[in-house]
Amino acid sequence: MRVLLVHQAFVSPGQGGGTRHYEMACRLVKRGYDFTVVASDTNYLDGIRKEGSKGLVSKETIDGINVLRAYTIPTYHRSFVWRVVSFLSFMVTSVLAGLSAGKADLVIGTTPPIFQAVSAWILSVIRRCPFLLEVRDLWPEFAVNMGVLKNPVLIWMARQLESFLYARASHILVNSPAYQDYLLSKGIKAEKISVIPNGVDPEMFNSSMDTRDIRKELNLENKFIATYAGALGMANDIDTILHAASMTDAPEIHYLIVGDGKERPRLQQLAKELNLTNLTFTGGVAKQEMSAYLTASNVCLATLQDIPMFKTVYPNKVFDYMAAGRPVILGIDGVIREVLESANGGVFIHPGKPEELRKAVMAMAVDPQISESMGKSGQDYVTLHFNRDNHAEDLHKLLNKVSRKAA
Repeated sequence: MRVLLVHQAFVSPGQGGGTRHYEMACRLVKRGYDFTVVASDTNYLDGIRKEGSKGLVSKETIDGINVLRAYTIPTYHRSFVWRVVSFLSFMVTSVLAGLSAGKADLVIGTTPPIFQAVSAWILSVIRRCPFLLEVRDLWPEFAVNMGVLKNPVLIWMARQLESFLYARASHILVNSPAYQDYLLSKGIKAEKISVIPNGVDPEMFNSSMDTRDIRKELNLENKFIATYAGALGMANDIDTILHAASMTDAPEIHYLIVGDGKERPRLQQLAKELNLTNLTFTGGVAKQEMSAYLTASNVCLATLQDIPMFKTVYPNKVFDYMAAGRPVILGIDGVIREVLESANGGVFIHPGKPEELRKAVMAMAVDPQISESMGKSGQDYVTLHFNRDNHAEDLHKLLNKVSRKAA
């Protein structure tokens, strides 16, 4: 089967960011799929254009996956308006790139950003093949809840576009069970929706690896390390971690922020203002190096803003933490809390509460045996219930089902 995926932020293990689509595509390629991805030539975390990119479309092959890098105006980190400009530029160039890919039996559009899903729909119409819409975040609801999108006219237009895509999709795929409930409330029929959650490739993590070198490199040989690993965006509420660090007076505890994003300069300035000597920013780290950072940590942190819609999310970083065998301090309520508590893989704290976070870190440091037990329990749970091998099998069945139905 020839599959075309339009995904502006597609990354491989050699880059920072989530690798869900890379991991799925690799497994489908091994099954004989011809898998092509139309992606941006600009990294969404740091805004830097990929080396070697030329013209409107650059071609490369990554582990059997055909990747077409479409030119994108590099303004993602300037402001909300300029971010939309960047999205719109990719919406146009991704269609041109997709047309250069040749025939397709099925086109996948993934959102957010929602504009790239429009590109995928256009390509499916031109190629006269099914359009599978993957919903990874509930846009525009998240933007409205966060106060990023305030204009009533723009909100109305965004919701009309959302409904337009739902109606025209041959099938809708979501990565959280709560998203399915949201779509049902929008009047989408249950048989049109499938759930393939976020998860992990267990082989990408080694919880028993020797991390003395990385601890030495970070100058944290004898520290209890509490790590946040992921994007540094507005939604991620890294401020709570910084304020928890400012309240922590135990010299053996050190906070590590691994990742990059639009908010990094502001957060580094805040850390300077708080005079934090117990917190380090590493910058962006490739996914293939992430295992070492997580294994070197004693506990991992996951935070999001205290917004009702965030109760619906399955953040991939939580599954990565658990796969690495590390206990999780979870500042996110909702469906991901249910996963963590079912796994006995860590502790929940209320979102946006730095004092709760500080106390949870201290408790983990005081009782390392319980921490290690939680880490092992979480690792066993995600390996069994959220294994990417099983998810790829489910996606293979879904793609064939959608293709046969269209035929």
